Amino acid sequence: MKYKREISVGIVAIISFFLLFFGFNFLKGVNIFSPTNAYHGRFDHLHGLEEQAAVYIRGHKVGHVNAIDYDFTQDSAFVVDISIEKDITLPQGTSMSLISDGLLGGTVIELVMPAPGSANDAPMIAHDSFLPTTYVPGLVESLQGELMAHVNQAVTDVDSLVVQLQSQLEGDHLHAALENVDKVSYDLTAVSEEVKHLMAHQVPGLVRNADSAIAHINTITADLQEADLAATIARVDTAVDGFNALLTDVRSPEGTLGQLIYNPYLYQHIDATVLSADSLLVDLKAHPKRYVHFSLFGKKDK
Repeated sequence: MKYKREISVGIVAIISFFLLFFGFNFLKGVNIFSPTNAYHGRFDHLHGLEEQAAVYIRGHKVGHVNAIDYDFTQDSAFVVDISIEKDITLPQGTSMSLISDGLLGGTVIELVMPAPGSANDAPMIAHDSFLPTTYVPGLVESLQGELMAHVNQAVTDVDSLVVQLQSQLEGDHLHAALENVDKVSYDLTAVSEEVKHLMAHQVPGLVRNADSAIAHINTITADLQEADLAATIARVDTAVDGFNALLTDVRSPEGTLGQLIYNPYLYQHIDATVLSADSLLVDLKAHPKRYVHFSLFGKKDK
C-alpha cells in the first residue's frame, strides 16, 4: 500500500501517546478508567497546592485535583476542582481542607466528613457542588509560629537587657563599681602583705615554741612512764585504809575517840572536873593563905 508506512507510524504514535498518558496518570495515582464525581472549593490561598495533588478521606486516597482556576478580582481567588471515586458519597457537613502531606510531601486535600452517627440521616451533597473550605497549618508552620513567638520574646528581653546595660554604663554605677573593685583589690593586697610578714617573722617562733612544748610533754610522759606508779598507788591505798580505820574508830561508840564523842557520862565527868578546877582557882585567888603558908618566924595563922 502506498500509505502503509505512514499509517503504521501514526498508529504507533497514537499508542505511544496513550501509553504515555496512561503511564503518567498511573504514576500520579489517577485511574482514567474509573468513573469519578466532581466537587469544587474556593480558597483565598493555595499554600502550595498543585494540580493532580491527592485527595484523602481519613488518610485514604480517594481522588485527585483536576484543575485549579483563579480570579484575582475575588477574595477567594482560587477555585479547586477535585475528582473522587464515584461510589463515595459525601453527606452534608463535609468540608474540603488544605493540609500538609509531611515535611516534603507538599499540600493535599483532606475531605473532612461529619461523625458517622450524625451523618446517617443527613442528605448527600450533589455532584459538582461547592464544599466549604478550611486550612490546617502544617507542622513546619506551627513550629515557625511558636518559634517566632519565642524569638520575638527573646529579642525583646535582649533589647531590654541592652537598654539596662547602656543605662548602667552611662551612669555612675560602673565607675562606683570599679572604685569598689579597686578598693577590694587594695585591701586584698594589704592582707596578703600582712600574711607574708606573719609567715616570715611570727610563724617560725610559734613553730619553735610548739616544738619546745611538745618536747616537754614528751619528757613528762617519759617520766611518768618511768615512775613507779604501782608502788605510789599502793602507798596511797595504805594511807586511805588507815584513814578509814581512824574514821571507823571515831564513829564507833566502843572506841577511845568514840567514847569521848558518844559517852555522856565521860563528858559530864570532864565538865564536872573543869567546874571543880574553876572553883578551886577562884577560891585560891580569894584565900591564898589557906593553901600557901609562909612566915619568917614559923607562926601559923589561925
